[in-house]
Amino acid sequence: MPSSSAASAREILVRLHDVMASRTTAQAKLNSVVQIIGAALNSEVCSIYLLRDGVLELFATRGLDQAAVHVTKLALGEGLVGTIAKNVDTLNLDEAASHPDFAYKPETGEEKFHSFAGVPIIRRERSVGVLCVQHADPHPYDDVEIEALQTVAMVLSELIANAELIDGQSVAAVRPQSTAATRIEGLKLVDGMARGVAVFHQPRITIEHTVAEDTEAERHRVYAAFDKMREQIDRMTSQAEFGVGGEHEEVIATYKMFAYDEGWARRINEAIDSGLTAEAAIERVQQRTRMRMRQIDDALLADRMHDLEDLSNRLLRIVSGQMGTAAQMGLRQDTILIARNLGPAELLEYDRRRLKGVVLEEGSLTAHVTIVARAMGVPVLGRVKDVRREIAEGDLLLLDVTAGTAFVRPTPAIEESFEGKLLLSQRRRASFAAMRAAPPTTADGHRLTLMVNAGLRDDVAALDLTGADGIGLFRTEFQFLVSATLPQRERQLRLYRDVLDAAGDRPVIFRTVDIGGDKALPYLKGDSEDEENPAMGWRAIRLALERDGLMKAQARALIEASAGRTLNVMFPMVSEPWEFDEARTLFEAQRTWLAGRNRKLPAQIRYGAMLEVPALAETLDLLLPNLDFLSIGTNDLTQFLFAADRANPKLAERYDWLSPSILRFIARVVAPTRAAGVELGVCGEMGGRTLEAMALIGLGIERLSITPAAVGPVKAMIRSLNRDRLMADMAVLLAHPPRDMRGALTDWATKNNVELT
Repeated sequence: MPSSSAASAREILVRLHDVMASRTTAQAKLNSVVQIIGAALNSEVCSIYLLRDGVLELFATRGLDQAAVHVTKLALGEGLVGTIAKNVDTLNLDEAASHPDFAYKPETGEEKFHSFAGVPIIRRERSVGVLCVQHADPHPYDDVEIEALQTVAMVLSELIANAELIDGQSVAAVRPQSTAATRIEGLKLVDGMARGVAVFHQPRITIEHTVAEDTEAERHRVYAAFDKMREQIDRMTSQAEFGVGGEHEEVIATYKMFAYDEGWARRINEAIDSGLTAEAAIERVQQRTRMRMRQIDDALLADRMHDLEDLSNRLLRIVSGQMGTAAQMGLRQDTILIARNLGPAELLEYDRRRLKGVVLEEGSLTAHVTIVARAMGVPVLGRVKDVRREIAEGDLLLLDVTAGTAFVRPTPAIEESFEGKLLLSQRRRASFAAMRAAPPTTADGHRLTLMVNAGLRDDVAALDLTGADGIGLFRTEFQFLVSATLPQRERQLRLYRDVLDAAGDRPVIFRTVDIGGDKALPYLKGDSEDEENPAMGWRAIRLALERDGLMKAQARALIEASAGRTLNVMFPMVSEPWEFDEARTLFEAQRTWLAGRNRKLPAQIRYGAMLEVPALAETLDLLLPNLDFLSIGTNDLTQFLFAADRANPKLAERYDWLSPSILRFIARVVAPTRAAGVELGVCGEMGGRTLEAMALIGLGIERLSITPAAVGPVKAMIRSLNRDRLMADMAVLLAHPPRDMRGALTDWATKNNVELT
């Protein structure tokens, strides 16, 4: 065997080139291919399975019984071959029979072979077959052999596609099975409503030739494409129309770092060395990236990989000279953009006058494209399964991210309903805007406090837009989640100071970083890796007290940023009073350290805790004497009380926030907190829904911190509400809970003319 994967693949490709150019039948070519690969890898068996009529059919083999050709068939997910095709991933086993997905096919005569390696044959991002090798000796194949197989599989995809040996639907963009109106659902990434025609972000790029005639010429083509791509990125990001200092700037800086990554360029060069054309080399490296992404559970790292794929697509378009993205062709009408995923730079290329919304097959709340879209004010619906199969280019789309849905090819009745909702939404927004300066005071004269949740510098603008009383929860971890490296104290200080300056005399409650668990950072590895239950794991204050260097840096940044002002700081996921005490002691030590260096200090530091862990409610008598304020975090509290993972779609609608158990628990917290004279609030989605917010007020909650979009509806509800009457009736309802608490509270609101939306 050659000493490198490039040499191994090149040796095979040189011989395959002649086979592909020959005038023999496609079957004869495949028969030659398995002989060439088997001999080059010194492997007793080499087989090719192709997807036909929805099943994987053995098309050619060296080493297995020839009578099994076109007889042995496997469903997707069946056996090792079916597993490779279904997962679009590689298997390399020293003992095939030990794998849980192994399926024995007696007609093949494969019982004497032990080692097994297989790679998917990919065409346009889908498995269209499997190339596998087997050996009698039980040993895994070398990395260079696997690399060679993956490269050869890429060339095979061209051969079998040209010979029309595979299902047409496996390689072509498929129109939706139905042209009827369809309702699709997804994850709310950026709120809003929009109407437009579906436009696919990225036309298919077809690679016509995979085997290079002149390796050096291909290398020069790639170098020129890299130069052009980097020039495009530099020009585009310098022209971005954003305010100064937003988190999107950090996102774009990280994106540019990938564009100049020498490791990525080196991997493409190595693929060219193996004998591939420039286009095929870029696609080969991109396939590896996609395989890695399927193995990554870390959402943040997966988002970084999406940026790299975005750049790969851009580079491939440049080097191939093929049609660009929809942005480069120009949008001709109001558009809803459809994509598997997007990089931030690609979104920036679109005409914002025409781009009305985005629908993604993937996407997450912390993805770079989400952060940039929020800054652009473009609604985004994510995690829409098979979006490019459900929607055809040019379909009319009605996007309602607020409801987490989109209507494809709507009927006139659906259009009329949507337009009515959109008009009502616009009117309501106008009425809420007119109420912006009005205080959240109940009809019987009780002034409540209505604040907003935030996590980005740009979110502070919501204070003026909504007339909120302040920021009741500033999630400081967002800065950590969008950064490629751990944010240094100076960067944190600038963010916190900018937020306080923008808020003016309105209070801001900073929650210390809630990272770890399901918000793991690739640059901060530790005990939270591979947790079975990350939400209840090594995260938030637990991690921060162990990694106290991180918390000390944040404490100094917050204290210095609040010089001359009041600093409100809150610790997340406190389970026992000693955790709060340790965190407060750490902050006080940093205040003393800064005072000793003559730094200007806050006029006052107010300390608070998040009550998310039910155990803390049992020790409030020990905690309250040391607290300035307490915030109930309803999102985590609910899942902990019900032992129900809020990320599990089967449990999402199972338990109601208006369950007597939740309401009684909160009432049990309100009484001692009020008696101790400690401020109490609620931050979480529960407080942002008008009926749930009404119930919280009926329990005695006087401060709500909610999303900016919810401020108007909740304020309107508060101003129509008689709080004293509600509290009296809530006490009766909690003492003798009705079977349908939600229905009972809705009836109460209707009878008492409470404005609910």
